[in-house]
Amino acid sequence: MGSAGVPVVVGLDNGGTSDNATVLTVDGRFLVDGLLEIPSDVGAGPQAAVEALARAFDGVLAHTGVPRDLVRAVGLDTPGPASATGVISSRGSTNFSQPAWRGFDVRTALERRLGLPVVYANDGNAAALYAHHVHFGADAMARSSVSAIVGTGLGGGVVESGRVVGGAAGMAGEFGHVHIPLDGLVEPDQPAPVCACGFTGDAESVASLTAIRRNLLPYWLARHPEHPLAAEEPDRAAKLLRGYGERGDPLARQVFGQQARALGRLFTIAANFTDPHAYFVGGGVVEAAPEFRDWFLAAVAEHTVLREEQRAVATFALVPDRDMAGARGVAIAALEAVRAAAAVTAPLRPGGALA
Repeated sequence: MGSAGVPVVVGLDNGGTSDNATVLTVDGRFLVDGLLEIPSDVGAGPQAAVEALARAFDGVLAHTGVPRDLVRAVGLDTPGPASATGVISSRGSTNFSQPAWRGFDVRTALERRLGLPVVYANDGNAAALYAHHVHFGADAMARSSVSAIVGTGLGGGVVESGRVVGGAAGMAGEFGHVHIPLDGLVEPDQPAPVCACGFTGDAESVASLTAIRRNLLPYWLARHPEHPLAAEEPDRAAKLLRGYGERGDPLARQVFGQQARALGRLFTIAANFTDPHAYFVGGGVVEAAPEFRDWFLAAVAEHTVLREEQRAVATFALVPDRDMAGARGVAIAALEAVRAAAAVTAPLRPGGALA
């Protein structure tokens, strides 16, 4: 499965339970077709997690038959919050809960362990970058996009000229904590939604699994106590809701309709800041039956207020291959870093391969 002596980069996607790995050649070919996962061991602390990432690195090279000396760089993504250079927040996070993770420089630790340059991105940015490059292909470096990734929270990314906008502290594209107008989004008697971060009325307080459990579903079930989900434990009810939405359940569609309107308002704000070529939606909310995900994406587009000129050039699409998007996105970021470094000392051959 190797690629006859062509240099490569490796992408490593770190998650709460699994690490996924991929290999990307410098001429732009992924050598892994699907998931290649091993346990991430993040619950055992930073050192165990770094060793797991090293095993994922070794495993994907063995799987593809690529010699280690052809690897030019490694891309790493993790859940946030973390700095632009891969230092986990001093407060930790849902996935990195032990005290040893707080302020841990996971990028540098992996770089030292592997003896190779490591390029870092958070998982939302990685997925955004992958969506952008898949959607635009050869035109990716001349296009812009914004992505919203709806999961336990709300992540995402801003891509300009084919590269993620990181920001001074690495926190650009944190769409979950952008405040959105609530008028006409929530019902007149519906409590203002509160985010786990403490904000009231930010996008994540409506468009996330946590928002369903804490804010949206309790309100709608109180109005419809006869609904089957009213008998379920709250966490389980929130996870079951998408299945009801896929089957056209009116209450579920009310809840997901509020989420779609929230994303539309978020994208309306993005349109006035960045005026992107494309708006991508990803995450569990659209990892669903085709009718449901098409309905949801259409509702997001309908509630995104664009000027006529913007509507003529903008597209709305789903993040593809969501389970592989992280590893593939950071592999793309690593390849761009390799190309940028090589451009200082050597030109690129036609087709983008390193000289």
